[in-house]
Amino acid sequence: QFQEEKSQHVYCIIDKSRTMQLEFEGLNILDYSINSTLVFANICLLKGDKFGLFTFSDKIGTQLPADSNSSQMKLVMDSLYNQKTKFRDANFELLQSTIRQKIKTRSMILLFSNFENEFAMRRALPYLQQINKKHLLIIVFFQNSELKELAYSKPLSMNQLYTGVIAERMITMKARMARELKQYGIQTILTSPDELSAGVINKYLELKARGSF
Repeated sequence: QFQEEKSQHVYCIIDKSRTMQLEFEGLNILDYSINSTLVFANICLLKGDKFGLFTFSDKIGTQLPADSNSSQMKLVMDSLYNQKTKFRDANFELLQSTIRQKIKTRSMILLFSNFENEFAMRRALPYLQQINKKHLLIIVFFQNSELKELAYSKPLSMNQLYTGVIAERMITMKARMARELKQYGIQTILTSPDELSAGVINKYLELKARGSF
């Protein structure tokens, strides 16, 4: 027996605050997030789901309601063209309020962000929990692949030793943040930028197959 899949609502929300300016191999995290969103949007639309998009920093930017019509991919591409990071902090309270007002249907929401430390993540946590109550929230944040080389290569000087210790602490901190979010029922994708698109698509297909949203 074959049953037609129900069209579901999927949103990507891209943080454009100052923490997204961090660069890897010539591109900043915002660039990687945009590239991944373009690939992911195409997959969602091909699967018959409705895809939507928001961007934000201290204010809400792009607001594209979820749809699956033939022009949606072009609207996504036009919306993401020439996006820039802002030298502002992300306003998660405003984001949560906007999602409550604008997204009425239960949706999968992938939030591309970058928490500098555990304090920043915990400050955003109450708003992330509120979003997760109504929707399936997945936080996508980034592990610096260059840090792994610094942390696990053999030091040749005291300076390299200190740098390696700091790099290892940063890697451990990101892993702790992912675990803590999971404890609160919020799914995460902690990935290096070069593996971002594959990680996002795999998570989407996994959750869709499980009927999780």
